[in-house]
Amino acid sequence: MSRPSRLHVDWTRCDGHGLCAELLPELLTRDDWGFPLATGSLDIGPAVLEHARHAVESCPLLALKIVPARPAGRGQPAARSATNTGI
Repeated sequence: MSRPSRLHVDWTRCDGHGLCAELLPELLTRDDWGFPLATGSLDIGPAVLEHARHAVESCPLLALKIVPARPAGRGQPAARSATNTGI
């Protein structure tokens, strides 16, 4: 059994190429400038783990990584999503 994991976007590296959203549509979509938006949770389930690994390996600016999921209730910051953009 694998450990629960989630996708992390390093916003200081991301330049909005949009490749991650193309490779991982189960978790990401793009905003008008190509930057990734979470379609929901960034938790990676077994069904999308290989797609997530491919997206991480393919990111031209190395802005993605797979990190251990935090236990529930540990103060997770809000994911940047289509409904949580601050606009």
